[in-house]
Amino acid sequence: MTPPHDTLLSIIYSSQATDAFDESGLDALLEQCRENNAAADLTGMLLYRDGRFLQVLEGPEEPLRALMDVLATDERHTGLRVLFEEPLRTRQFPNWTMGFQRADDAPEGAADEEPIGYRSTFDDLDRNDPTATVRALQELVRWFQRRADR
Repeated sequence: MTPPHDTLLSIIYSSQATDAFDESGLDALLEQCRENNAAADLTGMLLYRDGRFLQVLEGPEEPLRALMDVLATDERHTGLRVLFEEPLRTRQFPNWTMGFQRADDAPEGAADEEPIGYRSTFDDLDRNDPTATVRALQELVRWFQRRADR
């Protein structure tokens, strides 16, 4: 559990895989993320679709910023773009060291389900226009949570 004196932070970013990930590559990535995140008290979720990543990370500010520095130089992806950053009072993903969903693999009963306002990229979002960014990202997070609960 996070000590009360640590500031909780949430960062949402998107990036493009430098090479497409197959199932075993994604499994290895997730295993590494989950181990590292558990050790740093970080939680969040990862979406992967058509070679693009969208990740929500949350936890104590210092280890989260350190991880972002590592991710910025990770050669497995490019074009890392922070879409949103905010302090948190409580975590959105308290039990997930790294929740994961392939956005193109729908669970049973969810075929053709896409989030309201579905978008294939977040390239058009402007970090300086938080209202539009927050709405798009919150809807995507709710979509992810509904699918993960099935």
